[in-house]
Amino acid sequence: MTQRTKLTTPTIHSASVGKRMIQGAAIALILIALFLLPVSEPDPAWGKLWMIKPLLIVPVAGAIGGAIYYLLDHLRYQGGWKKTLAYPLSLIGYIIVLWLGTVLGLNGTLWN
Repeated sequence: MTQRTKLTTPTIHSASVGKRMIQGAAIALILIALFLLPVSEPDPAWGKLWMIKPLLIVPVAGAIGGAIYYLLDHLRYQGGWKKTLAYPLSLIGYIIVLWLGTVLGLNGTLWN
């Protein structure tokens, strides 16, 4: 009987899920901030702190989009047509989640 040592499986992820979620949230935060900052005279019915809702919800949606990118890593490392399919799926998933987060965040203010 032989003794086995170092039985580890190599990881396929180049970065952790937390790192991908932070990257997705940062991109979303920058995009929503660029969208909100030009508003100089908001509607008084929105309240004084109307920007807080979109500045919280949209980055959370971006973090979910980053998690989608992370979950599709296994396709990217298989190569071939799967790798070609994984990048557009990741991008489409991120855009859809970001769009839904933007609509939810701006609901009742800039999104009527």
